[in-house]
Amino acid sequence: MSNAELAIAMLQACQQRGIMLATAESCTGGLIIAALTDIAGSSAVVDRGFVTYSNEAKIEMLGVSAATLEAHGAVSRETVLEMAAGALAHSQASLSLAVTGIAGPGGGSTDKPVGLVWFGIALAGQPIVAERQLFGQKGREFIRHETVRHALQLGLRALGRIEPGENQAGFTP
Repeated sequence: MSNAELAIAMLQACQQRGIMLATAESCTGGLIIAALTDIAGSSAVVDRGFVTYSNEAKIEMLGVSAATLEAHGAVSRETVLEMAAGALAHSQASLSLAVTGIAGPGGGSTDKPVGLVWFGIALAGQPIVAERQLFGQKGREFIRHETVRHALQLGLRALGRIEPGENQAGFTP
């Protein structure tokens, strides 16, 4: 499935469940929310997107703890969990997709290489789930594109819907 098809499926799944969606994005700079809002009628289920590129934005907009950022860094399991929780707490959404990573080409280290992305999925009433992916040093555009794809796939899985070939048509605002 293309990212556009995944976005339609995500909107449809949210609509079917009567829930609103929010994103908290760092390394993608808003590409996830853009993929969703590129689709007409998305306002029926998209509440908002937080683009929190800096640590200050993560703290101010999402309530990520400065102590968490100091102890673990922006690209960490701990930070993405707080980003996902913060997106729910600071929105009307019942589902949030959060991402933080190193898209490159610089900024990586031995412990946190270019291509490392942490994903957080928060569904109201459920434990927040975090997942780590290494996309490798395949270029900034590739890493960001794959991050959008994986975030949408994780959101669909959280809602119990990610069957290949499933009919994605019919999103209605």
